[in-house]
Amino acid sequence: MEISFFDVKDKKEESYFKKNLKGHKLRFFNKPIEKVPTRDFKNSEIVVVFIHSQLSSHIIDKLPKLKAILTQSTGFDHIDISYASKKGIVIGNVPFYGENTVAEHTFALILNLSRKVHKSYVRTIHDNFSIEGLEGFDLKGKTLGIIGVGHIGLHVIRIAKGFGMHVKAYDINHDTFLSEVLHYEYSSLDEVLKSSDIITLHMPLNRNTYHFIDENKLKLTKKGVHIINTARGPIIDTDALYKFLKKGHIAGAGLDVIEGEELISHEDELLNNPEVHEKLTQIMKDKKIFDMDNVIFTPHNAFNSEEAINRIRETTIENIESFMSNKEIKYKV
Repeated sequence: MEISFFDVKDKKEESYFKKNLKGHKLRFFNKPIEKVPTRDFKNSEIVVVFIHSQLSSHIIDKLPKLKAILTQSTGFDHIDISYASKKGIVIGNVPFYGENTVAEHTFALILNLSRKVHKSYVRTIHDNFSIEGLEGFDLKGKTLGIIGVGHIGLHVIRIAKGFGMHVKAYDINHDTFLSEVLHYEYSSLDEVLKSSDIITLHMPLNRNTYHFIDENKLKLTKKGVHIINTARGPIIDTDALYKFLKKGHIAGAGLDVIEGEELISHEDELLNNPEVHEKLTQIMKDKKIFDMDNVIFTPHNAFNSEEAINRIRETTIENIESFMSNKEIKYKV
């Protein structure tokens, strides 16, 4: 079977797939699918992409032998699902790979803010060992508000309970059994916003969640709140966040994602693409928010652990093997 992989950034990734897919014709490209001439992969029966490859009906029509589209991501909004389905093309994704990974990064941001680790580090590299202005705050006894209680959100709750925090959660679905086991409380969105000392976002980006956290919602938060976003940048209206940070209503923000991340497109593209780093630098320059010393920014790095990347690749292999053996793809969209 001919399989084409797109946005392959290093030989390690290429070697992994070659080792696990012996006997098949494999093609590897270091660009998104729409930037590769169709003639180079027109006979592919399976294409493996990332979220920055746009699988439009136009591209699908140019691949007469295409039987399956597999994305190495949880999201699949970059694929024309309805058109592909009409043509009988199977679509698979990687729904679970970084739940604990992103949750751990979430707390890395929280701890950096609560204990001013970033400020302390900058001082010490300049031979300044004064602790003046570095007083932090305990997490024990504080209320953590979680918006979005999916797989990542639940891992965040488990960690929070280990710190002795109270947890209030907002989600359109309620799992009362888990809330009793993990000792957290479902609340209305307004209640979560009003009562939380730290608010962390764990929700997908779609038309309903774009600018979900806007000026009106930030007005409901208590003075001195901290905001954490390891989900998707456009969930927060960055201009509104900047406004509330500037006037001191929000005490700090830990951001792994930013508005404009569609220019970055996908986590793996950040690893080895100089052009992306240039775009990211420009975005940062355009947003005064990153000049604030109470804002911590990491470059869409919450996913980036060795284990999580391995899980992405393992699940992709599993999907390919299931499809080739005429079995139902386990992670079928």
